[in-house]
Amino acid sequence: MPRQLPPLNALKAFEAAARSESFTRAAEELCVTQGAVSHQVKSLEATLGIKLFNRERQGLAITDSGREYLDVVRDALDRIAAGTERVLQRQSSGVLTVSTSPDFAAKWLVYRLGRFAEAHPGIDLRVSATMHHIDFVREEVDVAVRHGDGNWSGLDAVRLCTEQLFPVCSPKLMSGRNRLTKPSDLLKSPLLHLDDSKAWSRWFDAADVADAELSHGLTLNRASMLIDAAVDGQGVALARTTLAAWDLINGRLVRPFDVGLKLAKTYWIVCPKTTSMKPKIKTFRDWLLSEAADDARRLRKIFAAAPEGGTAVSNRR
Repeated sequence: MPRQLPPLNALKAFEAAARSESFTRAAEELCVTQGAVSHQVKSLEATLGIKLFNRERQGLAITDSGREYLDVVRDALDRIAAGTERVLQRQSSGVLTVSTSPDFAAKWLVYRLGRFAEAHPGIDLRVSATMHHIDFVREEVDVAVRHGDGNWSGLDAVRLCTEQLFPVCSPKLMSGRNRLTKPSDLLKSPLLHLDDSKAWSRWFDAADVADAELSHGLTLNRASMLIDAAVDGQGVALARTTLAAWDLINGRLVRPFDVGLKLAKTYWIVCPKTTSMKPKIKTFRDWLLSEAADDARRLRKIFAAAPEGGTAVSNRR
């Protein structure tokens, strides 16, 4: 047999009016008009067939029947509120499965996971590093960090950051007799390549270095390996802002010259549109964006403090 329940708005209006003994104050609390509260209470009285309030010159006076019903309504609303809070807490906690690329996981995400765990102890992260674009439903993944242009059908995509591609190297290459002082000096240093030399060719063109010989240097097929080799002092690498940020901020890498190549593709926080506002997904997305914004602020400060001549790092656009 279906329950006989009055409208929830009428119950809320009655409870607020009884608690404050005023339609006006109840209306302010519920962000509606005084007339709306009065109408809801009258409707509830008509549904129940009893009088809940006596309207007196001094204000409202709850009747005995109204006081008895108030105990029932207040208990029910309290239980609904408590149950709702428990449901929201479950949605805001538990396991959150994150998919991203091996490079992003190794050079950006892994360094920060401790901070997330400390700030959000109720969320247990499971990070899966893979090169393929996962199927969110079939692979039971909640959110992903993808590299691309942000256009993925049916998915909510939020840009993590903007990026450039620029040279990075160990600080020890910035001192001594063979230190780097101008872009053409890079031709005397080992160049680290990602798959091929095309990116370096574009960078030297942007730096106005003609006839650059790029056949020398180590070639690697993972950006994370390329950056680690640069940290180790094995040569100069071209790195994207996001993947180099942690090492730049912590002084393991420097940016010898301010010439950078703009990149159309960058990292995006991606999830199905239907789940984009789930509390734990929103919490993780907000945290990622906060971390990226902090990186950007710290890098601007580092680049702005660079000496003239590009012998440290700068950020001239």
